[in-house]
Amino acid sequence: MAPVQSQVLLSPAELSYLHSSLSLNPPIRPDGRSPTQFRPLIAESDILPGANGSARVCFADGTEAIVGVKVEVEKSQWQPTAGEHASRLSIAAGDIAMNDEEDESEDTSKNKGLGENSWVEMSIEIPGFRDDDSLPIFLSSMLTEALLASGELKDRLYINQRFHWKLFIDILLLSPPLSYPLPLLSLTTHLALLSARLPALKSEQDEDPLFDDDWDASIPLYPRSKSKSVTDIPPITLLVMTVGSNIIFDPSKEELSVAEAVLAISCAASPTTSGSVRLLSIRTIDPPPRLTPPGIPNSMNSATGGNAPVSSTDAIAQREALSLAGVWTPPRGGIKRGLIGRVLKMVAEKGGVAEEVLQALEKVEVDG
Repeated sequence: MAPVQSQVLLSPAELSYLHSSLSLNPPIRPDGRSPTQFRPLIAESDILPGANGSARVCFADGTEAIVGVKVEVEKSQWQPTAGEHASRLSIAAGDIAMNDEEDESEDTSKNKGLGENSWVEMSIEIPGFRDDDSLPIFLSSMLTEALLASGELKDRLYINQRFHWKLFIDILLLSPPLSYPLPLLSLTTHLALLSARLPALKSEQDEDPLFDDDWDASIPLYPRSKSKSVTDIPPITLLVMTVGSNIIFDPSKEELSVAEAVLAISCAASPTTSGSVRLLSIRTIDPPPRLTPPGIPNSMNSATGGNAPVSSTDAIAQREALSLAGVWTPPRGGIKRGLIGRVLKMVAEKGGVAEEVLQALEKVEVDG
């Protein structure tokens, strides 16, 4: 589970009112958005001249993030496969002869499965947090997990058997997190990777890498087809919360303060079927309202003529027996599997939330 963020300073009465509003059908959100509507944002890409790729995204609440992508050439550690090791032993024994033409065709065919997870390194800086605090560590782990889930990114970093690209993703949150920053950092990283380019390789096979100095000849890290299809783009991570049977996307900090369950869902466009989305990972986030104090009903308030409990144990027992509308009670337990299925369907179905977000981000890249 992810760490719980700082609490919102709302009274039990305000929490109860907000929870009741979000429990209606349809839910009434504080800012007037629909359940699947995202907050307005300003986005631009390729803003840092010294980086291979960069992007900036600013949400309407003032939270802003910048992501820079840099690549360096590193020497790979030789790790022979079982077939290669057996082939070398047979050649040394004089049993078979090398077939250079066949080896060359195999090496230049595909790089699938040749990349390593260690070739991607991500760092996140959040104002007010140390690098080893739980929030930056979890966010970095979640975003890196989504990038490496498909295996396509790390395979693009393969140069030859001796060298590879080392990808550094530096994320900077420019303002204190006014809401849970995972969606903001994910969208900014997505745009930065879309704008990232690699120098064109002039050397061949296992020679020392030699690159073209002409930046106009550079190759996008995520190549685009002539039709500019959305089947080969970086993943995104969506934040989803539930209140009762209602599903709410991109919740604000106030909405998260009454969430009964929070999910972080990573997804990407399917490389095989146009217009479809594949799920990469799903994680639960410990909802902040579990640490909020419960409301006091009139029957337990001596100021309104009720009987105040004599101990904390007695107070807990009395609250368990009461179920009063309008009295705030922190949520307990998890999320039902049927509700998880509804969330995943809304995210991954054709024309769903994930496809809509990916298509919107593609427009930002085209215009940038």
